[in-house]
Amino acid sequence: MRKLSNIFWLGTKELRSFLHDVVLLGLVIYSFTLAIMAQAQSSSQEVHNASIAFVDEDNSNLSRRIRNAFLPPFFQAPVLIGERDLVPLMNAGKYTFVIDIPPKFETDVLAGRQPEVQLNVDATAMVQAGLGSGYAQEIITREIAAYLSHIDREPSPPVDLIVNIAFNPNAETGWFTSVMGIINNITMLAIILAGAAIVREREHGTLDHLLVMPLTPFEIAMSKIWANGFIIIAAAGFSLYVVIEGVLRVPIAGSIPLFLVGVAFYLFFASTIGIFLGTIARSMPQLGLLYLLVYLPLAMLSGSNTPLESMPPWLATVLQVSPTVHFVTFAQAVLYRGAGFDVVWPEFLIIAMIGGVFLVLGVLRFRTVTAAAAG
Repeated sequence: MRKLSNIFWLGTKELRSFLHDVVLLGLVIYSFTLAIMAQAQSSSQEVHNASIAFVDEDNSNLSRRIRNAFLPPFFQAPVLIGERDLVPLMNAGKYTFVIDIPPKFETDVLAGRQPEVQLNVDATAMVQAGLGSGYAQEIITREIAAYLSHIDREPSPPVDLIVNIAFNPNAETGWFTSVMGIINNITMLAIILAGAAIVREREHGTLDHLLVMPLTPFEIAMSKIWANGFIIIAAAGFSLYVVIEGVLRVPIAGSIPLFLVGVAFYLFFASTIGIFLGTIARSMPQLGLLYLLVYLPLAMLSGSNTPLESMPPWLATVLQVSPTVHFVTFAQAVLYRGAGFDVVWPEFLIIAMIGGVFLVLGVLRFRTVTAAAAG
């Protein structure tokens, strides 16, 4: 009980130190609010609200059908313009796409000829232009095939492919990047806060004070782990409830409390990495450089950006020893697909086991460093 009391009161001291550190406090607030919103709203991987106009020189049933097939939220309502206005309006940046349907287009299609439809694209809107061109081609091809099939000029295809997109029906990038941003920021802040706690003690000279007190290195390390873990869990929960569900309107399919329990297990690993780096670094700039060497491989190879299935098989096998990979798998299953504990308990167990190993190694390293400092 005395050890638990020491760990608790040392942790409260760590919380007070954190609240007085304006830089770290601002980093946590920014990472779980503005950074998540910027990541969700800026890196769109789909066409959204693109401006489009038509030069309809045929004015037939088929050309009108094609024009009416460009619908929100991918495109704005199509606008009819004259052929002579095409170049001036494109130069003025009024429209991202202008589709020119030639005269006798319907007649040529019905006669079995292959008339050309001109698609003019403003490539200064690079993401919209690249993706939108594919969208436009697919829409035009689909409408022509449906029109020919309707008038019995072309036989129906033998197979009707119906695509059902699960968990993200509109394939909106923001639904994915916002939640993945929280997952990556949990790893980032767990390493930074735990490492900064050790470096801050050394820079302020308070580490020597702790060493002369009747405290063990285990108690010192655990106090920093639980205090910084409490900060991250509280910030992650706030971000999920307020920023993700409230501001960004991203639906969370699963249990947020279950996810936060998994975060608590994962923080034993991530915080131990931070403590280990804090025992090596002699200043905050050194900690920052060491952090980059550790965090970037963990984040890039965790499966949050690129699925493990897209990696070489040998690399995917090696990465099974990384708790970050299992944490991302667990988080995606709970938050995206609504999985319960009966589904994700193997990931819980793996995270706990690997995290326990790293905790033992980190405490041993911390004990060695503090013993050398005391001597």
